[in-house]
This record gives sequence, C-alpha cells and structure tokens, in this order.
Amino acid sequence: ARPILDRWFESEELKATLATDAIIGAMASPATPGTAYVLFHHVMGECNGARGVWGYVRGGMGTLSRAIAEAAKERGAEIRLGAPVSKILVREGRAQGVALADGTEIRARRVASGADARVTFERLLAPEDLPADFLEAVRAIDYSSASLKINVALAELPDFSALPGKAPAPHHRGTIHISPTLDYMERAFDDAKYGRPSASPVLECTIPSVVDPTVAPPGRHLMSMFVQYAPYRLADGSWDDAKEAFADRCFDLLDEYAPGFRKSVVARQILSPLDLERRFGLTGGNIFQGAMTLNQLFFLRPVARWAGYRTPVAGLYLCGAAAHPGGGVVGAPGRNAARVMLRDARRGR
Repeated sequence: ARPILDRWFESEELKATLATDAIIGAMASPATPGTAYVLFHHVMGECNGARGVWGYVRGGMGTLSRAIAEAAKERGAEIRLGAPVSKILVREGRAQGVALADGTEIRARRVASGADARVTFERLLAPEDLPADFLEAVRAIDYSSASLKINVALAELPDFSALPGKAPAPHHRGTIHISPTLDYMERAFDDAKYGRPSASPVLECTIPSVVDPTVAPPGRHLMSMFVQYAPYRLADGSWDDAKEAFADRCFDLLDEYAPGFRKSVVARQILSPLDLERRFGLTGGNIFQGAMTLNQLFFLRPVARWAGYRTPVAGLYLCGAAAHPGGGVVGAPGRNAARVMLRDARRGR
C-alpha cells in the first residue's frame, strides 16, 4: 500500500491514517506487497448507501447477529446455543449431518460451515474423508495475524491535546488513529517480525457510545481499541502472561495524546490473538479466517480448485470468511454459498 499512498498523497498524517486499513488483521506493514488490496477490501463496501464508509450497529454488533437470527427463524430455522459441534458426519463421501459434543446427531442432506478451513477440515473431519492433496493444501493456509482487541469502559470521553474538550465532538464520532507516520508503522511491524509486541503500537480506536448511547450507562462511554502489532507467536512467554503489560503500553501511548485517559478507565477487556482463537475459534487469532494475501484470495480461497464454496465432501459447503471474498462484515460468503447450495438442491446433487 505504501507506494500507492506515497504516489497519491503528500500529507504524512493522511497516508498513515489510510494505511491503517491496509494492515488491520494482517501480519504485514504498509510496505508489504499485497497490502494495497487489504486497504481496498476495507473501503469497497457501503453503509446506508454511502460507499467506502463504516457504520455503527445500534445496540452493538450483537444486534446484527440477532437480526440475522430472527430473519432465519422467521423462515423456519432452528438455532441451538451452547451446542458445540464435535464432528461432521460423512458416509460414502457425502455429508450426512453433524454430531454435537453431547453425542446428539443431527441429520441433514447439506451442511454449511462458517468455521475456518482448518477447523472445518482438520478438526471436524477425519483425514480419510478428504483427498490427500486437498488436506495438504489446507494445512498450508497462512493464518498469520498480529491483532489484539481491547474493549474499554470509560468514565468520560478522552480529552485530546490537539482538540481539547470532553464534550462529544466530531473527532469522537469517527475512528481515532494513533500512528503518526508510515515509518512509525514500519518500526512497529519490525518488532512483530521477531515475535515481540510492538514497543510503539498502532492504535485504531472508536467510541460507539458517542453516536449510540444504548451501549453504555448515562454519562459513561465505551471505547473499542484495535491494536497492531501483537504477533500470535511470541518469542518469549505467552499471551496469558504478556497481555496486561501490553495493554498498559497501549494506554500509556493514548495518554500521551489525551492526558488523563488512563484515569478515566473504569474497566477493560483484553482479547489477545490467543484469546481470539480460544473464544471465537479463529485459528491463529486471524480475524479474516486466513490471511488476506494475494495467494489466498479470489480463486485461491480457501485453496486452489475449491473456491466455489463446495468442498471435496459432497453436501458440505464453506459459507464464512474462509471462502471468497474473505473477511469483514459483508455477508457475501454466506450469500454466495447459499446460492450454490440452492442450485445444487435444484439439480439433485
């Protein structure tokens, strides 16, 4: 992304701000080949008819999940919570349903997996259910990631030195970037390359409570902080031991731009790459279910020859970010997979 940003923009602050979208969720710096696509991927959508912008979901992201669930139930879907799947049932090369962790078997003619390729094909299927070359390709998928998430409860809004004031203002409504220059971002990535959390991390913060008061008590606020770089594999120690100190480092950095920020923190939740893997089943903590590099996009996602949502197991489909076009809150992988499933059903496959 860096050559493109240097070509079209003069302001270092603007270039660094735009470059954040090129590296979020990636184990890469703005100068890494292929990050220009990641930048494009983040701005190619729309919100309320406006292209290239982001939006808040009223009530938090869970509202979107609930809306999708309600729409599905209106169409007759049954949703089971707290029912982890232990394996996908296969007979004579065709998916027959799923088995739950409690032993319950649910039979179905078609199975759609929203999990990533490693979970779907290595954890939920037996090796003999898949061709050897396909399984080898799945095992080679890159899940490199360096993102860490911090959710912060605040007693008051940050008071930035550049734009003083604790009353809600336009700069509190958008994304707040702490990444002064492209070189700063390169140095932050240098640490991650060698298995170290960035000494001077890149922060991208939003304060949804400014535009949606339902997500925080009256007079209080909620900040979402996306942090680069936090490599999944650390050279020393584990994330269980390192995440608190790294979060302190992030807060100290923000405190330099908004003095008093640390004192306003009521509570915080830190989700390291390891936490993202444990809690949400995201291999390597990769929020896109696989790196969004050019060798893992388009007709190569998840692997070559299997980019059409179907899998080597008849009746089994990928419908999440592991399939084309990848991650983000777009719904495209699910919609595309559903169309393929309906087409197969009409043809009696």
